[in-house]
Amino acid sequence: MKRIGFLLKVRPDRVEEYKARHKAVWPEMQAALRRTGWHNYSLYLREDGLLFGYFETPISFNAAREGMAKEPINAEWQASMAPFFEALGDLRPDEGMFELEEVFHLD
Repeated sequence: MKRIGFLLKVRPDRVEEYKARHKAVWPEMQAALRRTGWHNYSLYLREDGLLFGYFETPISFNAAREGMAKEPINAEWQASMAPFFEALGDLRPDEGMFELEEVFHLD
């Protein structure tokens, strides 16, 4: 499994609503993530909106994102979540996720 970490920035005035939305992620979205190789997926959020995401996948980060891009539910979820994020320009939230380099892992 490859471990993937990424950062995004949630608008500080939307942090509480963002957390509430993630208490009820649509079952169809969860199924699509599992189906396309997203395992052990976690999100961590600071009070100022800095979001760290982590997941494990048997495929590459790009292949996992491409798999989700083909899922019809993903477009709907991304559209509903886009207003929560800063500095994405014309990118959807999933397109604004850039893989962080792993520099240490304790097995």
